[in-house]
Amino acid sequence: MTQTVGVIGGGAWGTALASVLTHNHERVLLWARESEVVDAINKDHHNPVFLPDIILPQSIIATHDIADMRDCDILLIVAPAQHVRATLEALMPVKAALILCSKGIEAHSQKLLCEVTAEVCPNNIIGVISGPTFAHEVAMRKPAAVTFACADQALGMQLINTIAAPSFRPYYSDDIIGAEIGGAVKNVLAIGCGVVEGAGLGLNARSALIARGYAEMLRYGAAKGARPETLAGLSGLGDLVLTCSSENSRNFALGLGLGQGKAGHELLSNRVSVAEGAQTAPVLQASAKNIGVDMPIVDAVCALLDGNSNVQNVVKTLLARPLTYE
Repeated sequence: MTQTVGVIGGGAWGTALASVLTHNHERVLLWARESEVVDAINKDHHNPVFLPDIILPQSIIATHDIADMRDCDILLIVAPAQHVRATLEALMPVKAALILCSKGIEAHSQKLLCEVTAEVCPNNIIGVISGPTFAHEVAMRKPAAVTFACADQALGMQLINTIAAPSFRPYYSDDIIGAEIGGAVKNVLAIGCGVVEGAGLGLNARSALIARGYAEMLRYGAAKGARPETLAGLSGLGDLVLTCSSENSRNFALGLGLGQGKAGHELLSNRVSVAEGAQTAPVLQASAKNIGVDMPIVDAVCALLDGNSNVQNVVKTLLARPLTYE
C-alpha cells in the first residue's frame, strides 16, 4: 500500500528531509509557514530563504495550510523546538506516525519533545531522528547517518525503510530519551566551542571542552534515563563532534560571535534560522539544577548569552574549579 508522507517545517532541515524522502515516495508534502518559501518551492523548486543554491525534486509539493497534512501516514516534525506543541495542536486530529526531527527542550515545561508529543498526540506512533546532519550536505546527497529511535522495534524498522536513502542511513534504537537528549545538549555545547574559537583559546581548549561537555551530557542523560551507549552514538557524540567543529553549525557560529565579544541579543536578532542551543541553554540549566546534575559548561554558556559575564571571567571560573577525578 502506498503511504503518503509529509514534512512539517520549511526551514533548511525540513526541506533537506523532504528531498531525501523523494527517493522512496513519488510525492512529498511540505508545510511551511512562509508564503515565499511555499511559492518558490512549487514554482522554482528551491528554497531561497533557508536552503539557497539547492535544486529540489519536483515531487515536493509545498503548502501553507496545515490541514493539508492531516491525511499523511507519516509526518516528520521539523518545527522549532519551542513551537512543536502549538504546531501539533494545530495539526490535530492526525493519524500519522510522528517522527520528531527538531532538537531541544520545551521551555515552560522542561519536557523533551517526545514527552510533549505524547501529551498532545497520545495515540500516535512516535519516532525520533537525531544525528550529525548539516542540512545542505543532506540535500546534496552527501553521505549521512542518524539514529532513528522508536519504542517499538518492528514499527521502527518499517519506518526506517520508508525514509532511508542511499545517502541517508538511519540506525535503529529503542532509546528515544537518549536520542533526544544527545541532540538537545550538543547544541548548547556547540555554542561553547564556538566561544573557544572566537576567543582564540586554541585547539587544546576546544578538545577539552568537547570531552568535558560530553561528560556533562552523560551525567544529564543518566539522570533522565538515557542509555550511555545511545549518547556514545550518532545522536550524541557523533552530533557533538560535527557541531563543535564547523562554522556551518548555527550554534557554533553563535558562539563564535560571543567569543569575539559580541552581545548575545544582537547576534540572535540578526539570524534568519534558529540557533536552537540559545533557547535550550537556560532550560537545560534549570532542568539540570532541578535534578541535581552539575553542568558547568552549560552554566558558562548561559552566562554569556545573558550578558551576565564575559569570556575572560567565564574561562577563569571554569579553570578555577577544583581538581578532581575524571
